[in-house]
Amino acid sequence: MTMRAVVRGVGHYLPARVVENSEFEATLETTDEWIRSRSGIERRHIAAEGETTSQLATRAAEAALADAGMTPEQIDAIVVATSTPDLTFPSVGTMVQAGLGMKNGFAYDVQAVCAGFVFALANANGLILSGQAKRVLVIGAETFSRIMDWTDRGTCVLFGDGAGALVLEAEDGTGSTEDRGILATDLNSDGRYKDLLFVDGGVSSDGRAGHLRMQGNQVFKHAVQKLAETAHHALDKLGLSGGDVDWIVPHQANLRIISATAERMQVPMDRVVVTVQNHGNTSAASIPLALSVGKERGQIKEGDLIVTEAIGGGLAWGAVVLRW
Repeated sequence: MTMRAVVRGVGHYLPARVVENSEFEATLETTDEWIRSRSGIERRHIAAEGETTSQLATRAAEAALADAGMTPEQIDAIVVATSTPDLTFPSVGTMVQAGLGMKNGFAYDVQAVCAGFVFALANANGLILSGQAKRVLVIGAETFSRIMDWTDRGTCVLFGDGAGALVLEAEDGTGSTEDRGILATDLNSDGRYKDLLFVDGGVSSDGRAGHLRMQGNQVFKHAVQKLAETAHHALDKLGLSGGDVDWIVPHQANLRIISATAERMQVPMDRVVVTVQNHGNTSAASIPLALSVGKERGQIKEGDLIVTEAIGGGLAWGAVVLRW
């Protein structure tokens, strides 16, 4: 028998405030058409004053637990992917643990920027396969609005806030690609590309939170190549190809990147879950948000083979192949 980490529940939470592209026209040299044509984004959700990443994460976790029909007491571990924690420490994970009223188990954060949820999934999978946990709550949550330079039209129009969560549970499988659960992972990073996407502040450098800075054209070029490659590497481990995939659920950064990656994988766009138009780039939250919305829409169904892939600052990138 082969142990698998199977998805039992999924949920998400979005802040109440919705910001349409047209709102930026009053403060920036931009238009709704300009933003749509370059990113595919039409609107995004922005956290209210005082609304924190841990609060978004807790709400998403509650939704995922409800979907799984589980209580916090049944969870052994929480892994949160975020680059925008409430505090330098403690971790958002422990704050979610407290918010859920969960006194058992353990919790921690993973930081790989927009690739964070892929890294967190791989981490949670390792906890389950090693026997350290039977049920793991995996969350991606961000308040990127806190690190935006609102005078930079090349970045501030692209990002939004939100959270998504999955409940994973150990289950015996046959060892075949027909098993439900996480089937393969592929993780990568290359620190030489730090200057392409970073935040210009930090605890040990200047004590500021800083603002996000990005060389958009360079990030685009790396994203299209590396996302397709990592997805193929994960599928190759299973002897599968793009033709076997029911759904690509990509990091929702830019519609042009999503389309170009799907083309390289030879997967038609009608088999790609797209939510970027309504959420913008929510960094580590984007994949679990898209998974939750995809299930709500009736797109993702039990037994579907799914590839998730993401790239973020670092550069860090990776993919997970799972059967729903």
